[in-house]
Amino acid sequence: MIPFESIEMEKLISLLDQDLLKGIYLYHPNLEWMWKKFQSNFKVIEAAGGLVKNNQNEVLMIYRLDKWDLPKGKIEVGETLEKTALREVEEECGIKNLEIIRPLSNTYHIYSEKENKLILKISHWFEMVNTSTEKLIPQKEEGITMVKYIAKNKLNELLDNMYANIKILFDEVPFKS
Repeated sequence: MIPFESIEMEKLISLLDQDLLKGIYLYHPNLEWMWKKFQSNFKVIEAAGGLVKNNQNEVLMIYRLDKWDLPKGKIEVGETLEKTALREVEEECGIKNLEIIRPLSNTYHIYSEKENKLILKISHWFEMVNTSTEKLIPQKEEGITMVKYIAKNKLNELLDNMYANIKILFDEVPFKS
């Protein structure tokens, strides 16, 4: 653990970016103050999405930017987290008839944009079900090249090509044996 006051944000981001650190724990007695101070180093973007299962207990996955991922997208003005999550899954995968079961953990992702502006993306996740059998359609304009349902026992084959913060969501969702 590292005291928050002693970190140099640029060095920390560089170490994480180079995969020299898998993660880091920061502490300060005033968590609310620390979180606001931490966020002040970034442009904060909030998104919402879903871990969707179908009737066969398979997980809906998208393939974008050479990685397997879950569907999600930015929150629009006036939208609730739930509305955003449903809309984004529908748009990115071409499906309807989604039902939110419950919220899951939030994930946090840091990346740089044009002119090296650091972005902190906070993604709000929901467990969802889809009972329809409609054809999946990848949203190509968002860079999604493939959408498919994948059996839980086949997910292990994809883990090396999946973002680490997405992997933790699978531990939160029960799967039928």
